[in-house]
Amino acid sequence: MSEPQAERPGSPSGPPSDAPAPEAQAEQPQAAGTGEETEERDQPQDVWAARRDLVDHSPRTMNIGARTRFGGGTVHGDQNNLAGNQITGDVFLGGKTEIHWSVAGLTGSATVSGEVPPRRLERLDASFTAAEKTVGELLDRLRRDRVLVLSGTRFSGRRTAALVLLHRLGAVPVHVLDRDTAPGSLADRLTGSGSGTGERQVRGYVLGDLATRRGNPLREPHLLAARDRLAEQDAYLVVTVGHTAVLEDVTAVPWRAPAAAEVLAAHLRTHVDPDTATGLLRLPAVTDFLARGHRLRETAAFARLLARYAAGEVTEEQITAFSRISLENQVQEWFEEDESTLHLRDKAFLVALAAFDGGPYALTAELSDLLYRFLLDTQHPGRPAEVPVFGTHIDKRLQLARAEGYEDDEHTEWGPVTQFKAKFLDERVPLVLLRLVWTGHPSARPALIEWLRRLADDGRPLVRTRAAATVAVLARTDLPSAMALVIEPWATSRLFRHRLVAVNSLTLAHLVGTPNIPRILDGWSSGDDRALRWVAARAYALIGPELPGQALAALREAARSLYADLAEPDEFDLEMAGELSDAVALLLLSPAHDQVLKELLTHLDDDPAVNALTLNGFVNACEHQEEDGDPAGRPTVLAWYADAATAGGEAAGGLAFLWRRALADRHTTRLALDALSEWVLTADRSPGTEWALAALLPQLVTTPTEYQRLSHLLRTMPGRDGAPPPQVAARLLTTLPPR
Repeated sequence: MSEPQAERPGSPSGPPSDAPAPEAQAEQPQAAGTGEETEERDQPQDVWAARRDLVDHSPRTMNIGARTRFGGGTVHGDQNNLAGNQITGDVFLGGKTEIHWSVAGLTGSATVSGEVPPRRLERLDASFTAAEKTVGELLDRLRRDRVLVLSGTRFSGRRTAALVLLHRLGAVPVHVLDRDTAPGSLADRLTGSGSGTGERQVRGYVLGDLATRRGNPLREPHLLAARDRLAEQDAYLVVTVGHTAVLEDVTAVPWRAPAAAEVLAAHLRTHVDPDTATGLLRLPAVTDFLARGHRLRETAAFARLLARYAAGEVTEEQITAFSRISLENQVQEWFEEDESTLHLRDKAFLVALAAFDGGPYALTAELSDLLYRFLLDTQHPGRPAEVPVFGTHIDKRLQLARAEGYEDDEHTEWGPVTQFKAKFLDERVPLVLLRLVWTGHPSARPALIEWLRRLADDGRPLVRTRAAATVAVLARTDLPSAMALVIEPWATSRLFRHRLVAVNSLTLAHLVGTPNIPRILDGWSSGDDRALRWVAARAYALIGPELPGQALAALREAARSLYADLAEPDEFDLEMAGELSDAVALLLLSPAHDQVLKELLTHLDDDPAVNALTLNGFVNACEHQEEDGDPAGRPTVLAWYADAATAGGEAAGGLAFLWRRALADRHTTRLALDALSEWVLTADRSPGTEWALAALLPQLVTTPTEYQRLSHLLRTMPGRDGAPPPQVAARLLTTLPPR
């Protein structure tokens, strides 16, 4: 049995016969509803470009070490350390742990109206943190005007500030007004009647989170009427509003949340002595907590837990877990059934932001509305889904999501482009949120699955990659459901773009620690389904650096299957042969390159199929350049050889051996000579490449035939694009030892 002849660089493309190589027997991808014209344009993305998109567009929770894990185009230097199979930070994808706490103060909208107990005011005042100058100015303004409007984001402590200001002013007791109070009836709500026994005059009022709308704003006459009523009672009022509140001729004083470290220290001082507080603030768990952007109510609860830890009532593991558990509770609150505080459209945005964390905000908002439409179809079947064209302000959306906006470059096929992006303040949120939605709210699955399928059809690489990353998290949480509902339909699709999303899903699922991914790929590699074999080959090329022996064994079996029961040369699967050699090339250029090279050399002569796979994969790797698009960049394999030869490594001899075999094999000679010609042309403008090539060429000449082949190449090769022969060829010719 003869070996397949290569028709395209680095990929065997002919049957095991001396007959002329047939045309590639690629399937014509078809899918219902996509249109014949679209299907005809569907082609497998170049393996190098596909890997680059995966590395460039993976979310930050999966991108730490990604260029090392997936190769990154470098096989030497400081990228040789394989990262562990971990997600960065304190990420929890298992079962749910609950923690409950109460905050000494008024949080959210739990308190509708009523009198605040004096002891609560005293506790709030004792732990209150703010600049003395700021507090003094607010107190002066409140004394003068009797009414103060504080503007700030939710959970910034603005309501606590309102209560403390009234307490320090002596305006006690404090009565909390209903947040649904209409701006026009504000003065009427200042009744002056207290609660409890006796006839006590109400001295302070707080109206938190005043609800305003464009047709019902808070106006200056409303405050003037309230001031007159307050003067009659010798009372004071503080109103808190958000940044998007509708105000007319009303000046709101901005309130900014104090630093979390200051809040934590202030609360600790109310529970423990100063020396103990100082020691607690130095704990690693405290440092991690403060870096997560937790809300003030969580900070206050954490202070109480630290005090219990100092008293020996809780363990160090409990204070370490507090940050994660509070995050899980927050995510659970977001997706409660009650939509009075968080609309379904906002929940869709949270899911989209979890999928596109760190991506362009406009893209996230666009695709969140698509998910919202699918969720509406699930919630109200048959009713036309209506999506508001203009809705929540960007700042409010990000504030609700505990996220931030920023400008940064986004990788595109045209180069970096600066865009406005959005990301969660805590990088753990996307993983926890997606897990909870998938497992805790199964009614949302149909909409989520339909959304992911739509993303897989998107023309933007970022969108397709994030769809894969989202499915990877779902697979880590519930592998059987993710496989059956999403990954397998993609993997068996006739469309290459769907299969590629399946490849990336499995790759990233393995990266986040999902078990059994190699077992799945082993089964697909040896199976009868051609689409599944294609997916397995590409996925093994990406996860192979962590298990090179297993990956190469699967690729060898897949190569042998191309020859099994091959009755006619025309039946040879040229495309799959090319995919397998591409996979070998990627593994050769991965951080596990030395192990891969050793494994290839060990099995080189096992059988013709493995021999063809190895040589074509090697030549394919030789065509890859160290820096894509850099005309002076060294070929990656040549850089590897130069480093190994300088260090006296075994890889130098192995690479030279594979070069001699590729040049001598009648099926790869032409491709190998073409690759070597490119190296010579690169050396003509790169002294480093010339030096490395001058060291390699003598190792490729051990027989007269080898000398004649290389000397003929160097004597006759033309320059690039019709230019004169490169001068470097003559210099390199002198390095060949005559035979």
